[in-house]
Amino acid sequence: MAENVAALLTISGKVQGVFFRVETQKAARGYGVTGWVRNLADGTVEALAEGERNRVDALIDWCQRGAPMSRVDRVDVEARDYSGSYDSFEVTY
Repeated sequence: MAENVAALLTISGKVQGVFFRVETQKAARGYGVTGWVRNLADGTVEALAEGERNRVDALIDWCQRGAPMSRVDRVDVEARDYSGSYDSFEVTY
């Protein structure tokens, strides 16, 4: 059985105004990851990803490349306790 994990991501660079959240949502859903993504006031994007370790790792790798019009400078990853409380991956505000 695969291990379920959770990670809080903070993505820095040109990540707002370039469809990063919607593209992250599409990628997360494709990988079977649940959670959410949102813009922060400081110009970064924050995401909480939950799921099987290999799927969350795949989303983290995707975030390091980013959406087509974005430029990712850094992705900070903080491990969190897996809650299992998300049914899908949503853009939040």
